[in-house]
Amino acid sequence: MKREEFMVFDLRRRQKSPSLDLLFPGWQEGDERVVIFSPHDDDALLGAGYLLQAVPLFGGEVYIVVFCNGSGGYSVIEHKNVITALRARETTRAYAKVGILPERIYRLEYDDYSVWPFIGWKLSGGEEGTVQKVIPLLRRLRATRVVLPNGHREHLDHTAVFMVGAFDAPQVGDPVMADWGESAPVRSVLQYAVWSDFAFDDALCAGDDLGVRANRALLAPSEAEERVQEAMREFRTQARIVEGLLAARKEREFRNGFFLEVYLAFDPRPKCVYEKYLRRVEEIERGGGVR
Repeated sequence: MKREEFMVFDLRRRQKSPSLDLLFPGWQEGDERVVIFSPHDDDALLGAGYLLQAVPLFGGEVYIVVFCNGSGGYSVIEHKNVITALRARETTRAYAKVGILPERIYRLEYDDYSVWPFIGWKLSGGEEGTVQKVIPLLRRLRATRVVLPNGHREHLDHTAVFMVGAFDAPQVGDPVMADWGESAPVRSVLQYAVWSDFAFDDALCAGDDLGVRANRALLAPSEAEERVQEAMREFRTQARIVEGLLAARKEREFRNGFFLEVYLAFDPRPKCVYEKYLRRVEEIERGGGVR
């Protein structure tokens, strides 16, 4: 594949660009490390499979952080006690199909359906939570961009991992926990959709059609989709589920053999700008609006 075969769209401004700047503002080719949080091993492939293939073509590196170990993913009883080992091997083979080497995959080994209770640092039982794993890892990788799963009504683990990323990513650049690695800011954060649509608040604030909830899109050639499909078939323990997921991907086809992936760009730490509040209070003062 060639980088010229990818196109990025800003769905709010109705703009398009052959570069990644619309997805990742201020993209710096040769100095970008994109870390994709995957609640389960296949989620990053399903939701950001085109993006993780595009980034290297634009001079960036891709890392995958898998939060759950697949413990709930057995479809036959015989796999119950070995499923995590099977899924780990399948994950390595699957991501190799899209060019991600094993050393760029990090597994945090939380049980399925169980990330939520581990959000935070010091937990009530005395153990340490996700903060202790995530911030040092992002600092060690010198992450410049973080891509998160959709936090809106997909899966409990997806929502939990979104919450972890949305709150921990800004902390990576803060001068705190100095022994956890050198702090450097994450430049931007993005959400990807696995199967559910995003929350409507971005569209509402933008005055856009509430049905158009994503605000970014990536158009990719059919080869990118073919590689995702090939990768997903490596999850043989999930064969029945995978076939249904792959069949549903036909909805992504645009035209002339191109396929679409949608994203939601957002600011995880929006600044409170007081100018608008001062202006409103001034208007009330001048109008004598006393009740």
